[in-house]
Amino acid sequence: MSIPESTYAGAKPTNALVTPLLTDLYQITMAYAYWKVGRHTEDATFDLFFRKNPFKGEFTVFAGLEEVLFFLNAFKFTESDVAYLRDVMPQGTEAGFFDWLLSLDCSNVKIYALKEGTIAFPRIPVLRIEGHLGITQLLETGLLNLLNYASLIATNAARFIKAAGKDKTLLEFGLRRAQGPDGGISASRYSYMAGFHGTSNVLAGKLFGIPIKGTHAHAFVQAHRSLDDVKQTMLNGVDFKALTLQYRAKLNADNTNDGELAAFISYALAFPQAFLALVDTYETLSSGVPNFLAVALALHDLGYKAQGIRLDSGDLAYLSKEARRHFKAAAAKFNLPDFANFNIVASNDINEAVLNSLNDQGHEIDSFGIGTHLVTCQAQPALGMVYKLVEIGGQARIKLSQETRSASSAPTAARSSTS
Repeated sequence: MSIPESTYAGAKPTNALVTPLLTDLYQITMAYAYWKVGRHTEDATFDLFFRKNPFKGEFTVFAGLEEVLFFLNAFKFTESDVAYLRDVMPQGTEAGFFDWLLSLDCSNVKIYALKEGTIAFPRIPVLRIEGHLGITQLLETGLLNLLNYASLIATNAARFIKAAGKDKTLLEFGLRRAQGPDGGISASRYSYMAGFHGTSNVLAGKLFGIPIKGTHAHAFVQAHRSLDDVKQTMLNGVDFKALTLQYRAKLNADNTNDGELAAFISYALAFPQAFLALVDTYETLSSGVPNFLAVALALHDLGYKAQGIRLDSGDLAYLSKEARRHFKAAAAKFNLPDFANFNIVASNDINEAVLNSLNDQGHEIDSFGIGTHLVTCQAQPALGMVYKLVEIGGQARIKLSQETRSASSAPTAARSSTS
């Protein structure tokens, strides 16, 4: 696939920190050494590849290519960048080198790459860079930074999707546990690219058009101490609080937690068309689920459909099955068949092993909110992609080491060029 030059004209990296200075010092010292002896304009080819699939798996999802193209399109040392390098480079570095840095761009750099989002395999390059030796050396660190985590998180997300099952909804909830703002944004972006259905990350939603999802936390429930905390009770001209209490009585659930019910009423008054309740703040089955049903029944009377519940602690398989049983009982009692199908969302440190265990137990969960284990890739925190010189001046080059099968071959699935 060829990408026209105009596709990325004027494009810049999403993160303003991605500049030519986002590199390791030795890239610049090597570039100077090449420049010093006049070799910086020799033609060179570098391959990016990894040696093993992550998570002891059988595949890797290639991600990060678009940001690579943004990086190359905008690659330009500024006067400020070069002034800094003049101060920190070893004494005796010739002034002409800094003039050369100021002249650099990627207009003559060519890229051959797999299509973003496709499956990649070990030792087969995901990306090949062709250009002058000086500039292609300077690109190494930035390219690896943009591709390593992106491909790792996309692969992790794909594995979660596979473990959960095709009919399940998966939501990325990991921003608060991510490695800084960029880690959080990247996790949201690349998990969505891999097939997740949405994110809690509002900024990622704005930047990349990802559907954003979320309702309320335990703190919202705890902030309501009693039914007196429901200050506004009217919905569509009806006393919604009173109607909810009537349904709680019909459910024989008068002993549920009043503060929790107050929180559910307040949230339903704010979002009657999107009411989904976190039901495990106190007692999930004896309070949270009955309180949800009382509010859902009141909403139904006023023409609204509640969405479901979220479970964030305890035995998720058991609680989901019991909650579904409560829903089916209410559906039969009030002749409301749709009540049997309320959405059950589960969260709480879910990983692949948890998903497999839930499947073995025959759970009733429809959606999963996955955070820490997804965004931090706790099972394997790094992919280990490398950038290797494979040709210079038309002659093949290879690094020999004690590791076996170090060779690579060019990617053929896609081709893009910044020229």
